[in-house]
Amino acid sequence: MSTDPPPYYDNIGYADLSDFFYVWLRRSLKTIFPNLFATLAVPKAEELVATPYRHGSKQKAEAFFLDGMTRAMHGLAEQAHPGFPVTIYYAFKQSETESGAGTVSTGWETFLDVVIKAGFSVSGTWPMRTELGNRMIGSGTNALASSIILVCRRREADADIATRRDFITALKAELPGALQQMQKGNIAPVDLAQAAIGPGMAVYTRYEKVLDAEGNHLPVREALSLINQTLDETLAEQEGDFDPDTRWALAWFEQSGFEEGEYGVAEILSKAKDTSVAGMVEAGILTSGRGKVRLFKPGELPEEWDSTADPRLTVWEMVHHLIRVLEAGGEGAAAKLAAKLGSKAETARELCYRLYTICERKKRAPEALSYNTLVQSWPEIMRLARSPDKPEPVGGELF
Repeated sequence: MSTDPPPYYDNIGYADLSDFFYVWLRRSLKTIFPNLFATLAVPKAEELVATPYRHGSKQKAEAFFLDGMTRAMHGLAEQAHPGFPVTIYYAFKQSETESGAGTVSTGWETFLDVVIKAGFSVSGTWPMRTELGNRMIGSGTNALASSIILVCRRREADADIATRRDFITALKAELPGALQQMQKGNIAPVDLAQAAIGPGMAVYTRYEKVLDAEGNHLPVREALSLINQTLDETLAEQEGDFDPDTRWALAWFEQSGFEEGEYGVAEILSKAKDTSVAGMVEAGILTSGRGKVRLFKPGELPEEWDSTADPRLTVWEMVHHLIRVLEAGGEGAAAKLAAKLGSKAETARELCYRLYTICERKKRAPEALSYNTLVQSWPEIMRLARSPDKPEPVGGELF
């Protein structure tokens, strides 16, 4: 069984949008379908969305959504065949940051709560490329590149009860492997946090209950927060594959981005990362002078850079030179550079995930878009890099 369950919490008011078309359809079709076009506008009271202006408050709107969606999911659970999974398409991106609670998504939290209450356990998530990059909602934003397919089965009747510690231990054991598989599949960074919910919730929902230290039920919101926290820790652990200069640049970027910072702070940080400011100036990743330090933006890097002749090659350089040539010359130009980098290029792609996560958390949309675009272009860049002598296919736009 497979279903696409719009509406998406409070993101899109389909009934309101339908009025634009309904008024014109009613003029021409009222006499043919009098019952269908009996009202002056589209009926809205029963639309299953969490819109406070229809219900009087945010709490009442959420309760309406939760009750209606629970009944719908119960219907799915009753009809589901035990031998086959239920797949639910869900493309929802809404993050809220709360002090002490990490990053959570109200839409995901409410929907997952519904799925669990209906008697499902989550087997995993499959990101599927369903969204056009040139659609209106994706123009100039970090909109999702994919729909996230939630894969569910009916929860076992004899499922165990676990503690919060059991849940965290299982999460740290299983999420890194799932994350690695997603990265190998070239999932876009903008979709990574959403897709990681699946393996994390697979751990959470395999138990009948997860109990906190006081013996209370661990809510979905806290489970999502712990999943996001483990995701951040897993991406941070991947820094061990990077050179000292790149590890310093990551820490500096998280703190200051591409803005200037104090030389003294930079020097202290460099000692912790086993490098030096002077060495990184020589490596070509930053500028230093008058007591200030600043990382070079991709557009400021030298066009004549040759990775094969660089005596102090860093993963940080590779990523930002790839972004520079991709933005200036497209995938063909990036492929030529990737061919020179050889196997080192794959490490550069891994760094993009970490950088995107930082940018998303720090609200740095332009930089986030650059890292996401490089990862999304990666399959084509690698294809061209493997066959640099073959001419690129020539074809115009359809429209």
